[in-house]
Amino acid sequence: MLQLLLGYFPIFLLIFLMTKSNSMPSYKALPLTALVVYLLVLLVFDHEPYLIHASVIDGLLVAWTPITIIAGAIFLFKTMEVTGALAVIKDALNTVSSNPIAQLMIIGWAFQFLIEGASGFGTPAAIAAPVLVGLGFPPLRVAVFCLTLNSVPVSFGAVGTPTWFGFSLVSLSEIELSHIATVTALINSVAAFPVVFVALAFVVPFKLIKQNALFVLLSILSCVLPYSWIATASYEFPALIGGLTGLLVTICLAKFGFGLTSSDDTSKTLRIDYKALIKATFPLWGTVLILVFTRVPQLNIKPLLQLSEPYFALDLGMLGTFSISAALVLKLEGILNTAETWTHALLYIPSIIPFFIIALMTLFLYRHDGVKKVSIATYQQMKKPIISLSAALVFVNLLMMGGDQSIVTMIGRHLAELSGDQWAFFSPFLGALGSFFSGSATISNLTFGAIQQSIALDLQLDTANILALQSVGAAMGNMVCIANIVAVATILNIADQEGAILKRTAIAMLVYGVVVAAIGAII
Repeated sequence: MLQLLLGYFPIFLLIFLMTKSNSMPSYKALPLTALVVYLLVLLVFDHEPYLIHASVIDGLLVAWTPITIIAGAIFLFKTMEVTGALAVIKDALNTVSSNPIAQLMIIGWAFQFLIEGASGFGTPAAIAAPVLVGLGFPPLRVAVFCLTLNSVPVSFGAVGTPTWFGFSLVSLSEIELSHIATVTALINSVAAFPVVFVALAFVVPFKLIKQNALFVLLSILSCVLPYSWIATASYEFPALIGGLTGLLVTICLAKFGFGLTSSDDTSKTLRIDYKALIKATFPLWGTVLILVFTRVPQLNIKPLLQLSEPYFALDLGMLGTFSISAALVLKLEGILNTAETWTHALLYIPSIIPFFIIALMTLFLYRHDGVKKVSIATYQQMKKPIISLSAALVFVNLLMMGGDQSIVTMIGRHLAELSGDQWAFFSPFLGALGSFFSGSATISNLTFGAIQQSIALDLQLDTANILALQSVGAAMGNMVCIANIVAVATILNIADQEGAILKRTAIAMLVYGVVVAAIGAII
């Protein structure tokens, strides 16, 4: 019992430090809680010191995945600023509709939906949030809005990775996996309606939402209907196709003012310079195209970018063996003579490709010599987040080390014992807990999929339905994940506001969770 209480302690400590009235910034709170977890696993849980230190090294290395992605996103956004592309996009969106609800739904809902389907890795908010801030929306509210809505499509993000790879450690037939995808999409689609309205309420007055409710409903439907339909046949493309369809329909609805208040008539008299618009939106559509081409399995580009066969290897002694493949996949194997292995696919992780490459192409397209200026601005914005993210990944690694004996697994089993026969009601919250820890719906499913299956079998519940609830929970947990919050706050340059963001996204997650739990209890 003492170990269980101590296992919960660092989680509650982190939440307290970041959400108390005089909240501690993440670059201080995360290193402190990581140190607490380190002392716990060393002194209380009695793990071998060399295993603990290997896990710490692995966490510090893994942190460079989100760090490079965020740096790439900031570099791209700063490029759009200095070239004037962001100003052109702002004017164009005002031409489609100056109604704030329309702009929020186009960029924050449908466009994010599409990006999640293509990439995942936290890129939707990284791309969408700066555009919305450029349109004049307050940064803190935009951060909460984008994080909240980057949830519904997450179960099928990065061409379905959280589903087909997330449950790869669970023995499932193709029929069972298809059933999980279908139920997951259905639950997410139902939850989308209240969650979108809650997200909008964080940004604009409720009166404005009410006046434009028909437009909001139609925009939601334009994404979730194809999303749910595709999920019955494929678990790779629901978010991608749902987002693309929803984006086109939402833009058309906004252009013709269908379901919107008529307060934006002046927008229809403005002329669009389509040549300038195509040029200005190149960073957006160029990024999407590259993400799609490099992620869709049928094009066979993805395996080429993930080739891990060592081209060059170097023995670093006790630290491990470092290698680089022909596809620039960096790998450190046998860290401190343990099974810990770090891998970083330099060309596949969406940092160099597409963010940095597209940013450089944009500067060339505009004949703008701003590389040095953009690089300095990116570095200045990344200094504190590097500390936060490094500590966050060490924190997560230490909580998850030990397999079946890990702190995370112990907490999961304890929650299952408390719920008993009502597990279907609590199942999605375990999935959310996994995403909160790891920042990844895929890792949440990998971590808790087998546990959820075991609980379902013990309680004689439908295994596929319980795993669907796990998948939905992992998606909704995306909005409260510390790494994601730090990422968006960094990109928007909101100093020390992570706790304020967490308080608000936690409200949205609870709304999502109640809806999902109610559906879970029914099924």
